[in-house]
Amino acid sequence: MRLGAPIYEPFADPDAWVAAVRRRGYRAAYCPVKPDADAATIRAYAAAAARADIVIAEVGAWSNPLSPDEETRRAAIAKCQAGLALADAIAARCCVNIAGSRGAKWDGPHPADLTNETFDLIVQTVREIIDAVRPTRAYYTLEPMPWMYPDSADSYLALIAAIDRPQFAVHLDVVNLINSPQRFFANADLIRECTAKLGPHIKSCHAKDIALADRLTVHLDEVRPGLGGLDYRTLLRELDALDPDMPLMLEHLPGQEEYDQAAAYVRSVAQAIGVTL
Repeated sequence: MRLGAPIYEPFADPDAWVAAVRRRGYRAAYCPVKPDADAATIRAYAAAAARADIVIAEVGAWSNPLSPDEETRRAAIAKCQAGLALADAIAARCCVNIAGSRGAKWDGPHPADLTNETFDLIVQTVREIIDAVRPTRAYYTLEPMPWMYPDSADSYLALIAAIDRPQFAVHLDVVNLINSPQRFFANADLIRECTAKLGPHIKSCHAKDIALADRLTVHLDEVRPGLGGLDYRTLLRELDALDPDMPLMLEHLPGQEEYDQAAAYVRSVAQAIGVTL
């Protein structure tokens, strides 16, 4: 497995980027360039990553392809297509977005989000994104969410079957699937279910943690790895067994110090169970 995180050091060229990634001890990285980078720059970063044995895990295309506003929706689809094209060109493992929401907030809950109609719209939209780009190396993936599809291993399997495109795959974020006390307390079982059912399709993963508060009614909060209840021993074992090059990417922390603390925790668990990061 390969740990990675955002890079806060400024870098002006591929060699400086590689040096910054290595200084943090990471073997995976987020895509270092934007979709508007020229072809020569993209090739240079791809070559530098290959020489340095750094896996570019993912290109983020965060947007709302299901927006009720048609202009917003079309812009989001175009962004996803550009992100997938960049991922394919730079040899990233995947381009990732959420499915989107039928409401005004791109990543927020809406009554229509978990409906058959929205499931069908996701299928149509993902096909449109993949078919426009026709990637040969990278995959388009959806990050699971607690209140929109895919919200379980089974709903992800259903989307894979319905979308029916070889370049559609899985981005695993277990914390986003923990939307109840039942899943929180049995998260090791949830991890094993995800890797058993989705394992061959998983291209990249996010590393976070989650805490259940003891106040009514139910409050689940994302926290830094090591400060919550996610079973990192099970997570690391399961992912490493799937693919020794699987990227595990830290995210959503406020600054370098917090990322260093998170990385230290994940590495300590990995060392205790004999997993190489």
